[in-house]
This record gives sequence, C-alpha cells and structure tokens, in this order.
Amino acid sequence: MHLLLSAATEMEIEPTISWLRTHQKNDVQILITGVGLTSATYAFTKAFTTSRPRLVIQAGIAGTLDNNVVPGTTVAVRNECIGDLGVDENGFRSVFDMQLENPDLFPWKNGKLCNDHELLQQSKLPVVDGVTVNEVSTSPARIEYYRTRWGATVESMEGAALHFVALQEKIPFLQIRALSNFAGERDKSKWMMQQAITSLNTELQTLLTKLSS
Repeated sequence: MHLLLSAATEMEIEPTISWLRTHQKNDVQILITGVGLTSATYAFTKAFTTSRPRLVIQAGIAGTLDNNVVPGTTVAVRNECIGDLGVDENGFRSVFDMQLENPDLFPWKNGKLCNDHELLQQSKLPVVDGVTVNEVSTSPARIEYYRTRWGATVESMEGAALHFVALQEKIPFLQIRALSNFAGERDKSKWMMQQAITSLNTELQTLLTKLSS
C-alpha cells in the first residue's frame, strides 16, 4: 500500500513533487484533485476505488478567519464542515439548522467531519478547525458566522471532500494548510502566497521524512 499526497493544484506542492523525485520516494502517489468540493470529492472517490492507500495527506493553501493566526503559518485541520450548505435568509442557516440532515449521522459529528488520527499530534503543527466553501468569502458577516457557528480558523474549497470520503472509506488521513491571507482580503499584494508555499512544503517534506523512517 502507498501514501497518497493530494492537492487542489500542482503549484501548491510542486516543491515537494520535485523533492520526491530527487529522493526517489516511489511509495508516494500524487493526486491533483482540481479546485472545489465537487471535483475533489470525485477525485478522492475514484482514487480510493482504484488503489486503496494506507494514508492520505491533503496539502494546500488556505485563508485564515482568525486575525490572531499569522499568514505564512502551516496548520493541521482536525474538524471540517461545509459552510455554505444551507440557506441565506435573515442570516445563514445550515442544512442541520433546518433539520434537513442529521448532524450526528455518520460521518458527521455535531455537523462536523472529525479527524482524530494520531498523526494530528505527531505532525507537531498547530491543530485548528476548518470550513469548506464553494466561493471565497468576502462578507464580514459570513466570515464571522464561520468563526462563531463552526469555530473555523481556516477556509478552503476542498477540505471537507477529503474528510467526508476518507471517513466513509475508513482510510487514515491528514489535512495540512498553509495560510496565505486573511479571509476577505482581496488586495493580493497583501497576501503571503510564496511564504505560505515555502512553509507548506517545508512542513510537508519533514512529515514525509518522518513517515518513511
């Protein structure tokens, strides 16, 4: 069995792809899922059906919802949720709030997709909760909702796809994210994209080295 390393785009993990070639780590398979919840869910489902990995690591860039978490930081995500699955009507209400879905029906736990694998602690990264959305958040009210309703620190477009499919298939997994910007900041000159990519790949290579030792 192999380790599956995934990202939404090749750009996010290109330094590690090159590093893997140099170090001849042939037991690591790369999966580029594409951007967004739908494409990532399909990609993970197909990959798990074709060749069941022993472990999945999802790595990527994300925005931070917490002003106390500095962009450039890399974190590990424990709990995921889908932030925009519901209705925006006098404030946002999730499908769980509307009782359209049982928040404790597996793989959900209180409306979250929880990862309790020991790798969370072994990674030595700060552990946070995430929210997956289908559009980049720009509304202060929506950002505050994700923070207060879901306790989310990071926002991505694919995290919940990994958690949902891996929990269903009972495959160990880990999601790590490097934070490039504060959510809602649209001035890209203020983003720390290159610093985030460097941080992400440094932590990723350290983790892969530990796993192969």
